[in-house]
Amino acid sequence: MPVEGFLDTRGRQYLAIGLCDRCKRQFPLDELWTDRNNPGLKVCKEDIDEYDPWRLPAREGEQVALMYPRPDEELS
Repeated sequence: MPVEGFLDTRGRQYLAIGLCDRCKRQFPLDELWTDRNNPGLKVCKEDIDEYDPWRLPAREGEQVALMYPRPDEELS
């Protein structure tokens, strides 16, 4: 893969270049983020996924009360 240009890493936290695991473009290492759904992937900001709603905790149930509750006994 030919190098398209020089990535300036001076003044950054890491003096390293990493590849985005989705688009395979080169970025300075501190511009790559762990993916929210697959923590083993390092991706750029454009390729970060939103949280998968199935992985979020379930909603809490609503507390619904009847306006005029009746007893569970038989009415004779």
